[in-house]
Amino acid sequence: MSLQGTAAVVVASNRASQGVYEDTTGPLLVQALTAWGLQTPDPVVVPDGIAVGEAIEAAVAAGADVVLSTGGTGISPTDRTPDVTRPLLDRELPGLAEALRAAGVAKGVPTAVLSRGVAGVAGRTLVVNLPGSRGGVKDAIEVLADVVPHAVEQLRGVDHRQEPTGGVG
Repeated sequence: MSLQGTAAVVVASNRASQGVYEDTTGPLLVQALTAWGLQTPDPVVVPDGIAVGEAIEAAVAAGADVVLSTGGTGISPTDRTPDVTRPLLDRELPGLAEALRAAGVAKGVPTAVLSRGVAGVAGRTLVVNLPGSRGGVKDAIEVLADVVPHAVEQLRGVDHRQEPTGGVG
């Protein structure tokens, strides 16, 4: 994959942001994004809530092609990532969010359906909320590997490639 551009990773974790433990999901995402050809700095680790929205908004304003967040997508009282992400989106991509949940279920994690993560477009930036578990992030990377390059091309206005199977999108 020879995608060029920039990306950002935002980690929503109250405990990791306080130094209680070291986050391990952000580095997985940085590694994947870099492998896909996107220049990606170290993850920004913030407490869940408003700080997540501010970090995503800053990355979009800086011109990132892709912003992936990890954590804060569940149903606990402190899980606020989707709530602060949704107002930043110009258009939601519900199919992508559903595909991420379905990937978890397919891997034998029925609780993946409890993720409230959203995906969408903010300006010309693809923004996707991912779960905070390493397994959830690994499953998401498998889904995103084929989706991210195509989405970035579309957001840049590149014409659709002719699909040999007559695919849509």
